[in-house]
Parts: sequence; C-alpha cells; structure tokens
Amino acid sequence: PALSYTWIFNNTTLDLGEDSRRFVSQATGNLYLAKVEPWDVGNYTCAVSSAEAQRQVWGTPTALSLRGDGVMGEYEPKIEVHFPETTYAAKGSSVRLECFALGK
Repeated sequence: PALSYTWIFNNTTLDLGEDSRRFVSQATGNLYLAKVEPWDVGNYTCAVSSAEAQRQVWGTPTALSLRGDGVMGEYEPKIEVHFPETTYAAKGSSVRLECFALGK
C-alpha cells in the first residue's frame, strides 16, 4: 500500500514545498536538512499514514541540537553508493534514482 510521510517540527507540520533546505525521500520517508541553522534546533517527529488502511502512526520525537565545537565525529565527509549495476526500464517509463552525501 502507498504510504504518505509527514514531518512535524516542534508540534507544527513542516511545509517542505517552500523550504529548499529540507527534503523528504519518497522511497524511505527520511528527512534531510542542508546547512543546519540555529532555528532548526528542536524536536522532529515522523508521521506515516496509509489512506488504504485509514491509519496514521507517529514516531518518537527526535531532538536536533547544534554542537558548539563544530566537530562532526562519525559524520565526517562520506559518500556511499548502493545502486544496482544495471537498472532496467521500459521505453517511455519513468525512473527515479536518489543520491545523497553526508558531511561537513
């Protein structure tokens, strides 16, 4: 069944259509933030809903805070690629490939 992902920031639904720094993967529901700013600090909660099942489930809030020392630790620049060697598609069909990089 098709799932719909909504992100809540400090009890307010995020309007991602007007925010070029935030992106939600349609494949996983993950929320990505580019260039974190002080006003991004707070609690983020994912809500997943299924129209077919007529049900919505909320995840546990995750707190985002800024590090004062500027150290990224385990998040130092890293690129991981997990694509199949070959992707097949019928002529005229659509294909979606996603690419992400993490780092400072």
